[in-house]
Amino acid sequence: MPIINVIDSEGEEHTVEGQVGLSLMESLRDLDNGVLALCGGMCSCATCHCYIEESWASTLEERQDDELELLEDLESFRDDQSRLTCQVEFTEDLDGIRLEIAPDE
Repeated sequence: MPIINVIDSEGEEHTVEGQVGLSLMESLRDLDNGVLALCGGMCSCATCHCYIEESWASTLEERQDDELELLEDLESFRDDQSRLTCQVEFTEDLDGIRLEIAPDE
């Protein structure tokens, strides 16, 4: 069972089962104090914003322009860590990934 290590919006740590082949958002939206994902994964609202631990962030595919545009408009944007969880597919290679839910804006 591949896992995601997450710090929720209240600062509590959780281990969540990752769903291979689906976005990180799919595994995190049912978590209490997890991502809101108001647009359902359409990359149009940034309510699934998270910070990927730097050692993991460097292994992910680059952000597409639409994702980067949404992220750069956020006050909490971190160039080296911010991602929209709806835009990151969970794979076996991401087993053990560490991330933190970004603050609501």
